[in-house]
Amino acid sequence: MTESPENPRGHGPGAVPAGPEPGRLPEEEDHRPSPLQREREAYLRRQTVRSVLIAAASTAVVGVALAAAVLGSPGWERVRETFFDLGVARDALPEVAVGLWLNLRLLVFCALGSLALGLLVAVLRTLRGPVFFPLRALATGYTYGFRGAPLIIVLYLMTFGVPGLRLEGTPSVLVLGGIALVITYGAYIAEVFRAGIESVHPSQIAAARSLGLTYRQAMRHVVLPQAVRRVSPPLLNDMVALQKDVGLISLAGPVDAIRAAQIATAETYNFTPYIVAGVLFILMAIPLVAVTDRITVRAARRQSADGAR
Repeated sequence: MTESPENPRGHGPGAVPAGPEPGRLPEEEDHRPSPLQREREAYLRRQTVRSVLIAAASTAVVGVALAAAVLGSPGWERVRETFFDLGVARDALPEVAVGLWLNLRLLVFCALGSLALGLLVAVLRTLRGPVFFPLRALATGYTYGFRGAPLIIVLYLMTFGVPGLRLEGTPSVLVLGGIALVITYGAYIAEVFRAGIESVHPSQIAAARSLGLTYRQAMRHVVLPQAVRRVSPPLLNDMVALQKDVGLISLAGPVDAIRAAQIATAETYNFTPYIVAGVLFILMAIPLVAVTDRITVRAARRQSADGAR
């Protein structure tokens, strides 16, 4: 009789134990959490629940204390009637919302304009060589001057001073107010961009030049993408600040949300329309603030991961 061949997957004396299922590693096949690991996970869950309960309880205590202090004050009824009248709020909401649409359009125009102007000034300040000294001096003087000048003064100069020159083709007051915001915020954004550009190591520009790229190509394809990514959180913070300051355009006369609230207040002798405008501005800012926080957290994680390598 011939001996039967050994079956590598069988159950005989010469059988080889079956391997793990296809697509699974051996340690995944037989892994079971140890009692110590299960105990640690249960402890972490208890700690999380405990922290959430403590945070909720402390928040409730502080909220109740503040509400009791405000609502129990002697002048609360007077303040409520002056600032939180629901009837006045309902009447003022449509006009204030229409004015907010003007603020939103102005925000888009000023954001794009200030970003473009800030990037241009930042690049001018990083130019090297004596031939570019006039441009560097002009860009430096611009950033120094408009970062120090109060925005309201720049706004008055543009919206009241420029029309006073009686030049042909003078833009409207709304456009001039937007230009005032652009040149003011452009100075701040230029410094943010310049910090990002200077954070890129000079060896990267040297490497790009050694590969045959011109200085302009190196800035466009190597330096600026890294710089913009690094300074995205502070840029978005400047946009949040700009979102609030577009309300200053009301000082020049255009009927935005703040101006509409001022008109309603003059008609009712009640400040509730200003509260309505403030709430609408907050609602408009919340998405941008949330995006800013998310990008900031992602940038911090990326930086910590790069540092751990």
